[in-house]
Amino acid sequence: MASIKSPINKKMSELRITEIFHSLQGEASSAGWPTVFIRLTGCPLRCVYCDTEYAFQGGEIISLQKIMAQVKDYACDYICVTGGEPLAQKECLSLLTVLCDEMYYVSLETSGAMDIAEVDPRAQIVMDLKAPGSKEESKNRFENLEFLKPSDIIKFVLNDKIDYEWAKTIIDQHNLYNVCELLFSPVYENLKPRDLAQWILDDKLQVRFQMQLHKVLWGDTPGR
Repeated sequence: MASIKSPINKKMSELRITEIFHSLQGEASSAGWPTVFIRLTGCPLRCVYCDTEYAFQGGEIISLQKIMAQVKDYACDYICVTGGEPLAQKECLSLLTVLCDEMYYVSLETSGAMDIAEVDPRAQIVMDLKAPGSKEESKNRFENLEFLKPSDIIKFVLNDKIDYEWAKTIIDQHNLYNVCELLFSPVYENLKPRDLAQWILDDKLQVRFQMQLHKVLWGDTPGR
């Protein structure tokens, strides 16, 4: 007999939030769309190129009810739940479900180091696989691959040619072309975008090249 989930109490559920802001989505399939970002505090990883270290600690405890009220004020259809590592907070699952119930287009940015089995299937998962250059390769949870949907995205953030070759190997080992869309992104100001683009073309990879649109527009400005 299937288990019945308890109803979510918006007044009782709370999350530690670093920031909620309105900007253009800079990555993945909804790049360019005005989006409300809900950045949760905390992350168990320490990637060497992380650009959101300010979200590792601090933040403010906010009820799910108040979060939803803030989101509604932006009058925006696209919502991105990000971090830090949002799934490090258990109530992130409730947040995703409530957002989906309200008929938003919801995406979750996750490191791939946390279990995604219970993520609401209506939310799009954008999952990193950590390359060697991140220094967190050992945290990859490859068991997550079986829970990904065709509408989800696997992202490789690449620091150099070693990372690029590693990504090609992982794609072949796990037959990732048959899982979901694959994105290759250069580490900002480390790997030249033109070099990565040329490698992809030379090897005839069926992956999507992307740059972080928000970095092109605003650099490393937090909350953009």
